[in-house]
Amino acid sequence: MSNLLSGLNPPQQEAVRTVSGPLLVLAGAGTGKTRVITHRMAYLIQQGVPPANILALTFTNKAAREMKERFIALIKDEHDPKSMKVLFAGTFHSFCVHLLREFIEKLDYGKNFTIYDEADQIALMKQVIARVAGADSGIDAGKIKFLIGLAKNKGYEPSADRDGPLAPQIFRRYQEELKLRNAVDFDDLLLLAARLMKEHPDVHEKLCQRYRYLLVDEYQDTNQIQFEIVRLLASEGKNVCVVGDDDQSIYSWRGAESTHILEFEDYFPKAKVVKLEQNYRCTPNILKAANHIIKNNSRRHQKSLWAAGADGEKIYLVNSAGEQQEAAWVVSEILNRRQMESLSWENFAILYRANHLSRAFEYELGKFRIPYRVVGGLGFYERREVKDVIAYLQVIMNPGDDISLLRVINQPARGIGKITLEELMRGARAARHSVWDEVQLHRQRNDGRTQVGLEKFVSLIHRYHIRFQQEPTWSQTMKDLLEELGYFEDIRRTSKNGSEASNRCENVQEFVSSLAAYEQQHEGDLQDFIDNLRLEQKEDKHEEQDGHGVTLMTLHAAKGLEFRRVFLVGLEENILPHERSKLENNIEEERRLFYVGMTRAMKGLALSYCDTRIRYGKQEPCVPSSFLNELPPDVLEPISASSTLTMTAPEHVVNRLSALRARLGKI
Repeated sequence: MSNLLSGLNPPQQEAVRTVSGPLLVLAGAGTGKTRVITHRMAYLIQQGVPPANILALTFTNKAAREMKERFIALIKDEHDPKSMKVLFAGTFHSFCVHLLREFIEKLDYGKNFTIYDEADQIALMKQVIARVAGADSGIDAGKIKFLIGLAKNKGYEPSADRDGPLAPQIFRRYQEELKLRNAVDFDDLLLLAARLMKEHPDVHEKLCQRYRYLLVDEYQDTNQIQFEIVRLLASEGKNVCVVGDDDQSIYSWRGAESTHILEFEDYFPKAKVVKLEQNYRCTPNILKAANHIIKNNSRRHQKSLWAAGADGEKIYLVNSAGEQQEAAWVVSEILNRRQMESLSWENFAILYRANHLSRAFEYELGKFRIPYRVVGGLGFYERREVKDVIAYLQVIMNPGDDISLLRVINQPARGIGKITLEELMRGARAARHSVWDEVQLHRQRNDGRTQVGLEKFVSLIHRYHIRFQQEPTWSQTMKDLLEELGYFEDIRRTSKNGSEASNRCENVQEFVSSLAAYEQQHEGDLQDFIDNLRLEQKEDKHEEQDGHGVTLMTLHAAKGLEFRRVFLVGLEENILPHERSKLENNIEEERRLFYVGMTRAMKGLALSYCDTRIRYGKQEPCVPSSFLNELPPDVLEPISASSTLTMTAPEHVVNRLSALRARLGKI
């Protein structure tokens, strides 16, 4: 610990040594921010600050564990790690629990309060909605829970104009029911902690005296309530150090506000600013491209990442005819690089803006039996809306499939309630026949809304059974089915927000596209298509369980990670930047998302776009992302996937042998 500053570059040392007053550490991607935070904690101990006076806050349990482990490794030679237990290093939520267990009685809660998880919240929300709006109101509990959570994080109460006419009543009743049960939800943990300090000056004073040195990681991700907690805790001594990067602020959709880091000096006058710009992850060429991209954002702290050493490889700018060719090129490149460089599958990542883009890559990787894992989302065919559509096809082909039938008989809702479903299942078990057979009997002895619903369902299945057998274009028939079901309208009605609805609709459209592609490339009937899907799902589950293989993930999920080789795919207008971002005037966050994706790559980066994509069964032209025009040409190597993939076998062999000879020559 005596050599605490050795190994740190000058700006890192400055950030560690500045222990008094407000400090903003602008830590670009890969510049060693965790190293600075943990060394700063150790430096404070070295300077005689009692561990109990230090509070370090971050956003994930994983980040908190890493922070603690690295801090303990720094101080263990000179201090007993057990004596550091009074130093609090954890997430905002865990800190608020710690605070509320001590003081929540001042807010008329018991100290033994229960924290409701998401399932508890949904269950309570359903009860509240039934009491406020009626059991058949059609209000989705998940959606209203999301809206209430967003309101809490932004520091306002739901309003009728913004969140729906019954939202204020549901919110108030929900909060009353929580308190009646001496319970809080995760959003309340933050809200009540801030309220406690604002309404009770004695508690506020005590906490300010206790936590004299405050460190906040990933400050650009703070929402309004977290920001208030930081300001309240730092209001007296103002020994607050926040570490973050406004260029990586990509979570506005869940309440994060980049203004907190952009305007830090306004909130904390005379703040010192230290910029960490030396990158230890990426090659100079990757950083040059990333810097060219992000400088086009108007609202940001000026900084430019750099790295020592050789420029490295040029960035591949890959043009493909369509998504299948794009996936084929990426998988081919992974296979080549794995062989040439002796890399493990875990060195490769395929990053995309929206989950539906994973389908073609999952298929292509599966074809070559390459292990992969889908992070930040389910495998394509495991997504709820895709499973619904597959279940409809299965029932149309085989009405005796009870599991599929029960999944879709009231999806979207057609008045067939839980009691009716239980009667159908009991009747089927007693008569030892399928639920479909029981449906035929049940609809004849029923009346009212349930009978109408059953009649419509049976008629729909019969009609589309005939159509899928007789009509030549399955994808068009599938479109007609979805339209008749009103499936897209149901998705929009039941989704938590516009972004989720858009993603779910895109997933269904992508499924129709996969059906169209199968029609063009395979012979056989619709059941063959379904059977292939079942096999893919089974293999996908096996590959995802072990957590190994090529990583497929969204750009949002990739933040904070790094991979030797990254393939950033689907770089077209209305995908990245996403169509919604244009409508919401949020292009700068989309550019930050692109920047985050690029700076995940350590040695190799490929940027990929297509000329056309199949959207909802129809091939449509694509426009390359406008962000690609912002790249510096001198670090790019244009690649035509068509030309590469149509090389003859001997050329492939020659290229591989040449690469192998070059490696042997170096050895």
